[in-house]
Amino acid sequence: MKVVSEYLPRDKGDFERVNKLADLDKSIIVLLIPNLIEWLQDINWPIAMKVSGLLLKYPKETIPYVKQVLSTNDDIWKEWCLVYFVEKLPQELKIDFINDLKRILCSPTAGEKLEGVNETAERILKSINAPIND
Repeated sequence: MKVVSEYLPRDKGDFERVNKLADLDKSIIVLLIPNLIEWLQDINWPIAMKVSGLLLKYPKETIPYVKQVLSTNDDIWKEWCLVYFVEKLPQELKIDFINDLKRILCSPTAGEKLEGVNETAERILKSINAPIND
């Protein structure tokens, strides 16, 4: 089997490799998810939207890595993960994020406030009719 890194995009414009990812077996994609999630750090990178779309095809496998991002200090990465992954999930999978979203909404860091992550968290909570104050 090829080394996993041989499948990963080499730079923010590597559409060739990103397009080839769609043809890979799920077992390989799952191994790549921790590296692919890094491409959501800046949604303005040319391949970021394509990577987001790919990750949405493997939501259950991606959720733990998005949860890890939500526990970091990289507030803009949190925002992009919420907007371009969590918000696009089916309702039944958004529920996995209720505790993370409530924490961000009710006790946002200064950076989360600055980047509007708390507002995005509130929007997602409302979309799943989750009680905010309980």
